Amino acid sequence: MIKKNKYQLILSSVIILLPIVVGLLIWNYLPEQIATHYNLDGEPDGWSGKAFTILGLPVIIFIIHWICVFFTARDAKNKDQSSKVYHMILWILPITSLIVCGHTYAIALGWDVSIDIMVRILLGILFVMLGNYMPKCSQNHTIGIRVAWTLRNEENWNKSHRFTGRLWVFGGISILATLFVPLKNMYVFFLLILLMAFAPMIYSFLYYRKQLKTGTATKEDAVLTPSEKKTTKS
Repeated sequence: MIKKNKYQLILSSVIILLPIVVGLLIWNYLPEQIATHYNLDGEPDGWSGKAFTILGLPVIIFIIHWICVFFTARDAKNKDQSSKVYHMILWILPITSLIVCGHTYAIALGWDVSIDIMVRILLGILFVMLGNYMPKCSQNHTIGIRVAWTLRNEENWNKSHRFTGRLWVFGGISILATLFVPLKNMYVFFLLILLMAFAPMIYSFLYYRKQLKTGTATKEDAVLTPSEKKTTKS
């Protein structure tokens, strides 16, 4: 994966670190303490020094980016993975870096930008993107709905990821649509995210139960081997 996509990996890494250049250019216009954490009501409740904000945040995202790439490439089952899924892995964090750092700078400069709007835009784009790629994701131990009955049964994997794809696209569009609706806090989004996180696992389990009745799955499909458990934890 790394060698085959090295140019995209280099470009995506550069884009992740691009906010450092922007931050250095506007260094003198930024306050010494910058809001970097917000509560559920969208109010700042945590601040960081200017140097950490400009240099640290992009570097942290850069490190996470390379960890994701490393473990994806390490999984032998990803050898024949769809190139579109690889592209998703490569570009999620660059987009995140630009939006998060851009918003942080805007707030620090005194622009009237709401944190909940930034979160909605980021989550909406990510879920639409992920939803489009989920059905294209073949069985593996690092990407997707990694529960026993999907990893041990290809039919369950495919059905669960088609369901997840539709759910996440719908959820992402719904989040973006709320940009036109005034909301007082972020609780509704956390509930929506929890729904999108757990509904695919519930669906895959119910489909597994259905497969047990039709004889297309066995009880052993609900139990991972020690080696599989070790792989899914990486």
